[in-house]
Amino acid sequence: MNRRKFLEKGLVLGGAVTLGTAARAETQTINKIRIVGISCSPRKGKTTATSVKIALEAAQKVNPKIETELIDLGGMDISGWAGGATPGTSQEIMDDFPIEVEPSLMAPDLGGLIIGSPSYFRSMSSLCKAFLERLASLRKPKLLLADKPVGVVAVGAYRNGGQELVIEQIQTAMLCHEVMVVGGKPRAHQGATLWNAYNDDITKDEFGMDTARKLGIRVAEAALELFVNKKGTSQST
Repeated sequence: MNRRKFLEKGLVLGGAVTLGTAARAETQTINKIRIVGISCSPRKGKTTATSVKIALEAAQKVNPKIETELIDLGGMDISGWAGGATPGTSQEIMDDFPIEVEPSLMAPDLGGLIIGSPSYFRSMSSLCKAFLERLASLRKPKLLLADKPVGVVAVGAYRNGGQELVIEQIQTAMLCHEVMVVGGKPRAHQGATLWNAYNDDITKDEFGMDTARKLGIRVAEAALELFVNKKGTSQST
């Protein structure tokens, strides 16, 4: 079975799988909270992916309940929404999103997101824009990402290379899902801002690494607080 046929078969079965997952989510006791990091750079495994990974590592250290997952979109085929398509499902578009990305974002243990993008001409990458558009499939029949904490990592070629503009752009898009937008601790209030000034060794940007860690900690703390509040509410009812 080639990859295209695999995708087609998976999408045909997708409706039943999604319904089953949703039903189990209503009764499943979740003891782990998963923070998913999305690297939206076309350069797989490079500075944006490393920066998101650093944020995830910091998040995981906050509490034993926290688990993390990195999804690197570099090299994947992710298309934006075609004109006239109904964004209620990913089945209209045959690419990597429904199989490689969407299941992790629909899982009942999802506690929060860290989205990373490079700054290209003071804007998010086209891959990031396509990813954000495809999240429309998580808005119907209900907002699956509602109230989830979301933090943003941005990497630029200069210290002031448009990183904060990229953060704002991604945050604005995510507000359509009614998420909880969070920044980091002091010096990273808006999000993580990193400078690729060392030939792709982003770890040498000590200031940027600090903002990534502080963002990861804040996302994890927010996810834990929401988990505790939700668990307390369900037990009281």
